[in-house]
Amino acid sequence: MIENGAEHELGNARFVSRLSELGCAALVDAMGRIHDHRAHILPMVSPDPGRPLFGPAATIAFMPRRDDLTQSSETFADFFYQAVGESPAGRVLVLSSGGYPDVSHAGGTKLSRVAHHGLAGVLADGRLRDFRQLREQGFATWCNGESTRWGGEVVMPYAADVTVEFAGVCITPGDYVYADSSGAVVIPSQSLRRVLEIARKVEGEDSHFLEQIRAEQIP
Repeated sequence: MIENGAEHELGNARFVSRLSELGCAALVDAMGRIHDHRAHILPMVSPDPGRPLFGPAATIAFMPRRDDLTQSSETFADFFYQAVGESPAGRVLVLSSGGYPDVSHAGGTKLSRVAHHGLAGVLADGRLRDFRQLREQGFATWCNGESTRWGGEVVMPYAADVTVEFAGVCITPGDYVYADSSGAVVIPSQSLRRVLEIARKVEGEDSHFLEQIRAEQIP
């Protein structure tokens, strides 16, 4: 569920720019003052590392492939549309690796749906193919790296719109995700405004400490 009053901020370039100015570290520090669970994800790779990612999570969980399950006959598109629902614009497609973070989970063709339906981008706990194509499609992409080999013989999408594990972090559909070159942070939707307020205070505190340090004299 998108927090009341936050809808107008989704896809707002000025708002994303402000988050980028705050940076992932300040958001992680702010989360740590409110919640005691892990919310940070270590730095990832992007075909366009200057493009930050922000939006509410729409999740797909991958699992090791089995050919005797109903899910093995379903397509990536089936799970994509289950995940994003009727209001895909501004959302972040989150792909959980299923225990195989070094295997390709999708590529530029399958993920062209992200651009077509106006999602903010993709956060993948695995590798992705076709970095050049992903970069040209104009949405933000963060993952574990590029792959040239198809991964469908190793993993398969198993469930959509469910809570997933992502690099040691629990992500629930609707959680807000922010990612940039320094890492990523997952923010519960009900905590978004408070986290942003505290992150601004953290930024102010850091600026104050920096001024103090600059004024220090050698003892």
